[in-house]
Amino acid sequence: MGRFSKAHSSKTDMSKIVKLKKGFDINMVGKAKQELADFARAQTFAIKPTDFIGLQRPKVLVNEGDTVKAGTPILIDKALDQVIYAAPVSGKVVEVKRGDRRKLLEVSILADATITYEQFGQVDIASLDRDALAAKLAASGIWPNIIQRPFGVVANPADTPKSIFISAFDTHPLAPDCAFALKGQERYLQAGIEALAKLTSGKVHLNIDGSKAVPAVFSNLKGAQMNKFSGPHPAGNVGVQIHHLDPMNKGEIAWTVSPSGVAQIGKFILEGIYDASKVIAVTGSELTKAAYVKTYSGACVSTFVKGNLNSGHVRVVSGNVLTGEKISLEGFLGFYHNQITVIPEGDYYEFMGWAKPTTRLSYHRALGLLSFLTPNKEFVLDSNGRGEERAFVQTGVFESVTPMDILPVYLLKAIMAEDYDEIEELGIYEIVEEDLALCEFVDVSKHPVQELVRKGIELIQYS
Repeated sequence: MGRFSKAHSSKTDMSKIVKLKKGFDINMVGKAKQELADFARAQTFAIKPTDFIGLQRPKVLVNEGDTVKAGTPILIDKALDQVIYAAPVSGKVVEVKRGDRRKLLEVSILADATITYEQFGQVDIASLDRDALAAKLAASGIWPNIIQRPFGVVANPADTPKSIFISAFDTHPLAPDCAFALKGQERYLQAGIEALAKLTSGKVHLNIDGSKAVPAVFSNLKGAQMNKFSGPHPAGNVGVQIHHLDPMNKGEIAWTVSPSGVAQIGKFILEGIYDASKVIAVTGSELTKAAYVKTYSGACVSTFVKGNLNSGHVRVVSGNVLTGEKISLEGFLGFYHNQITVIPEGDYYEFMGWAKPTTRLSYHRALGLLSFLTPNKEFVLDSNGRGEERAFVQTGVFESVTPMDILPVYLLKAIMAEDYDEIEELGIYEIVEEDLALCEFVDVSKHPVQELVRKGIELIQYS
């Protein structure tokens, strides 16, 4: 489709088929079996302002000891106060945790045995105009599921996006199967798509894995253009999909929503409640049992991890190993995460490790790096970076794992130089951190690529 992407696309009944060649699949040990495990129910849940990029001035609306229902307002952003950040469960607020300079870190809730909900009333989409529907969603706690491109921040209900994009598959390491996680929620997905269609002046794009048969949960959905993407990671990234379907230009706005977010919107439309429940994957090589579990956003992960470990020296990640967040054994699942990953902690030094032949996973083909001989093998990977930051080596490897018409190395150098014009021209409006996360994995120079991407976004966003 472009100079660098090496992608092929065609139209079939207004849908598109996109075949990507660039990228790299990180095959790891510890994929979840497609079964719901009987883990003990999480007791404590938290809402964390740090989960919401762009939330500038959070204001807490509850105090310790308050009783809340699922959907009760917990936070607002003073800069966008019409958007409510709501309690995922009912129960008692047990802690409002703050850090340095009283920075708000999290609000923890001890959940009731039976969840009760704030009642917002069923929504008749046909009887509401676009602004009224947006206002109802913003006041319910569901709105933070809607993310704006560019910048990857919570969308402004006052904006009208040119299109809305849903990636119905995930190619990150050990990622959950969206179709399995959403099994039985077809009517909620349909209602969610109908609501989203009213919020945009363009199309709702539902993007599925083109290398497999269309999952039953998505096959009969109406009101969205179904597109098929195939290829290695990051084929499942919604930013890559936007790039090949309706690229972002300066001044344009698009929105993205996860499939679980669409289902939550649909349940609000049909039943008038904010239901933050979802099926997540508990994954990783250091677990005795890797499986799926039904819980709520912000769940304390200790219930799923403690007593389920092969070893004691581990790193727990909310999300996947490329873009997730390191948390403690008592930490909480991120708002946007549908996965917990547990891998060995890599806090060790390997003497002369750079000189020894090895079969550990590497994208590179070089003397002593032999993993390419077993392309289908699943690897046990730890958190060791195997090196420190050094001079930016220009090898062309970033471009070989980025199926987009951008030049990652030049963009990152422009960000480091704070060259605003170059940052814009080289494609900052098209990406967020996850779109270049694979570059960080293959980078021999060990640069914090995702941190640089966010720095570049903020340079432009606040300029």
